[in-house]
Amino acid sequence: MLHWTELFKITIALLAIVNPVGGVPMYVGTTAGWTPAEQRRTARTVAITVFTVLGTSALVGTSLLDFFGIGIPSFQVGGGILLMLLAISMMEARESGIRQTPAEERETVDRHAVAVVPLGIPLLAGPGSISTMIIATHGVPGVGFRFELLLPAALIAVTVWMTLLVATRVSRRLGTTGMNIVTRIMGLVLAALAVEFIAQGLLELFPGLGAKT
Repeated sequence: MLHWTELFKITIALLAIVNPVGGVPMYVGTTAGWTPAEQRRTARTVAITVFTVLGTSALVGTSLLDFFGIGIPSFQVGGGILLMLLAISMMEARESGIRQTPAEERETVDRHAVAVVPLGIPLLAGPGSISTMIIATHGVPGVGFRFELLLPAALIAVTVWMTLLVATRVSRRLGTTGMNIVTRIMGLVLAALAVEFIAQGLLELFPGLGAKT
């Protein structure tokens, strides 16, 4: 059974990676001119998409790695590097290609289900959050205990939903500068978590690194 401190740590990590406030400009721009009912329905669909992606990653992510013969330590290092790249882009207050490519952004107006793609995937539930959920299953015995990871996934989904419901007001009150400040703070937290992931992975790959001299 996961300790509540571990669940809290995972939730904070996901909050920094998903960064619901950072997705506000994209959501506001995409749903501009829509009726309030359509905007609420879109916000709900985005939240459900985020929960589905994170929950699935927690439940079957490790099995997928086993299928490809990838060890968790290697995934920790690779995932940590991915998170660090994302953190750097967040601290520079710019959109990372890891989340969404320019081509995906241009296709937004042509997509019918924008709540799923690209708002849900990959803007919010992207490679960074998927990697974090899979790494969190490391050392968790059995599938049953992995269901506990659905709690952080649900909390993040609810946070996304509530943020998007007030997205217009958030965008108007914070402005570009305010949202950039939030993004930079989240990026700093994410950078620290990325270093920890990389360090843990390297120690398991090379146990001698942690040996006392």
